[in-house]
Amino acid sequence: MTIEPVHVVGGGLAGSEASWQIAQAGVPVILHEMRPVRGTDAHKTEGLAELVCSNSFRSDDAETNAVGVLHAEMRLANSLIMASGDANQVPAGGALAVDRDGFSDAVTAKLEAHPLITIVREEVSGLPPVEWDKTIIATGPLTAPSLAEAIAAETGADALAFFDAIAPIVHFDTIDMDVAWFQSRYDKVGPGGTGKDYVNCPMDKAQYDAFIAALLEGGKTEFKEWEGTPYFDGCLPIEVMAERGPETLRHGPMKPMGLTNAHNPSVKAYAVVQLRQDNALGTLYNMVGFQTKLKHGEQVRIFRTIPGLENAEFARLGGLHRNTYINSPTLLDGTLQLKSRPGLRFAGQITGCEGYVESAAIGLLAGRFAAAERLGRQPALPRSPPPSARCSATSPAATSVPTTNRASGRFSR
Repeated sequence: MTIEPVHVVGGGLAGSEASWQIAQAGVPVILHEMRPVRGTDAHKTEGLAELVCSNSFRSDDAETNAVGVLHAEMRLANSLIMASGDANQVPAGGALAVDRDGFSDAVTAKLEAHPLITIVREEVSGLPPVEWDKTIIATGPLTAPSLAEAIAAETGADALAFFDAIAPIVHFDTIDMDVAWFQSRYDKVGPGGTGKDYVNCPMDKAQYDAFIAALLEGGKTEFKEWEGTPYFDGCLPIEVMAERGPETLRHGPMKPMGLTNAHNPSVKAYAVVQLRQDNALGTLYNMVGFQTKLKHGEQVRIFRTIPGLENAEFARLGGLHRNTYINSPTLLDGTLQLKSRPGLRFAGQITGCEGYVESAAIGLLAGRFAAAERLGRQPALPRSPPPSARCSATSPAATSVPTTNRASGRFSR
């Protein structure tokens, strides 16, 4: 018996995970990825599952952290994203962080080598044709405008949107380690870590106050045509945090708690800038929580006032991009299927979920749902997990369990 393929549009984390789950169920997959035919405002390569923002999958603690529980559940479900992340992890205290290039290369290689997966490099410019029957749209928050317009026309609903930002990456050999030091917060040893996994740059009160003033006064990128688009509270640009009050950053990404200056243990830093290893070689470090919409010249000028970064050279500067997503609780059913068009599913960040792991988890679910239908089975979550199970709770189509509202960063029902 010939099994017709499931089409997956988008080769990000969700699309890659969905494709893997479908193929592992014995169903052929055609994965459509528009890069390099057409790029986006944030992607730099043509690799599948490219990480465009942070390199962190956040906490790997399955005992006390919900994201860590989700990691564990996905590993049990044979997740390609988690397996590739584990194989390419870099030290990050209690978090699971990865070498972004090695991770993308691993996912790409696995999908290219799978006998049931065909990768087509092309842009799907409108809604997938009806003849494709079973299709998953996993184009992420940077969906091509033509496809976004087609989705809006089909659903009769305008897309929602928010601003997301990217943090800078620094060449390690340009950091002054006579000023900075290695330490994880509270010396926490995480997966592959030693308790000394972050570079820490200390500030006293005068330096911190001057830094905040520079952030507020620095030239920023403006998006007048998108005025009114909200920021996602979980990924605010640092200058927006500074606008909320001078102490905001010191109680956020620049908090000094749990850190002791190895060069001067008796003096407590007023604030600390942390950098996390970004690649396996340890030659690149990203500035943790330093998403920004400062103009590039201003970033270099202001960030070089941070003690230890006076001579920093940047491999990548920060930036801002506008993300779009659909109103999933209204438009999708409980198996992530578009109510107005059976057989067409959505997965990943375009559904409104937030985070790499959450996006991949929705891809995992959508892939399993689509594979089950193609095999003539009823799509269902395995063993009917309770609402407290992270994979089910992550689904943005669910209305009886908590979901993440991207625009507000708050949990809602």
